[in-house]
Amino acid sequence: MLELFYSSPAILIGPQKAESENQTLLPQCRRSHPNLQRVASLTGHVRFTNEAPQSLVESLSYAHYARPFKNPNYTKNANRRAKSAKQVIGAEREREKLGREKLKAQGMDIDWTEDPEAISFTSIEAPPSVLPQKRYCDITGLEAPYTDPASGLRYHDKSIYELIKSLNPASMQAYRSVRNPHSVVK
Repeated sequence: MLELFYSSPAILIGPQKAESENQTLLPQCRRSHPNLQRVASLTGHVRFTNEAPQSLVESLSYAHYARPFKNPNYTKNANRRAKSAKQVIGAEREREKLGREKLKAQGMDIDWTEDPEAISFTSIEAPPSVLPQKRYCDITGLEAPYTDPASGLRYHDKSIYELIKSLNPASMQAYRSVRNPHSVVK
């Protein structure tokens, strides 16, 4: 099928021949409509459409292809909700407790020793970090290697320190309260 894109209503023309044996209607159409774009296919039909030609992105897109990896019979359960972290942790503790009770019931009292909290790979709780806590500038949000002793504000460099020196006590308190709501003015 040979598709010609033009701004006229859609018309389908079969594989017709012109006056001579070798010449089809296509060259005449192209001469009469110089802005036609051709897309060839195997059937030899000519179709005029009012659709714009596809962009490169649309022609390379795979969104219109079939997805054989998806189950066509799948229906989503509308009542299913995501669990919060508290629910996940509680369910994990309950599962571990039931597992310990089951092992305790199977073994003899002499053989059983209570393990401390066993490490499991399903736990989403992490231990506290051994790295020092990062400190950030109260004004800019950049890393703050310095702290003003008078106001307690953290700052990134000397230009920010000049700004901190010019602040009044109320604005210093406001910046401190953003970082720590229980800050007290000295």
